[in-house]
Amino acid sequence: MGKLGQFVKKIRSKNAGPFWITVDIFCGNPHTFNQVCSALKTERIAQLLALQAAAVKRFDIEDLAVIKISFPRHHVQGSRFDRDIHGAQIANLFAELQLDMTDLD
Repeated sequence: MGKLGQFVKKIRSKNAGPFWITVDIFCGNPHTFNQVCSALKTERIAQLLALQAAAVKRFDIEDLAVIKISFPRHHVQGSRFDRDIHGAQIANLFAELQLDMTDLD
């Protein structure tokens, strides 16, 4: 068990327009990429974000060893209820996500 941020090179999040946020998980190498792809399930991401799994769009980009995740914002960007106008804070939530990667070596 460990935090996702301990296994990967970098996690960043950003706005993808007023209705979406994108998270990029840079794994750094093919081995880590394969491990994280196996351990990080889309359903778990949806649960973390309090969304339906169908709302989460996931792209595993093997050539770059990057996992790209896009999902709808709970509040429109810039609205009075939006607490992260740039979408940058969500990366910390992903970095703290506990993953069991012990059986994946």
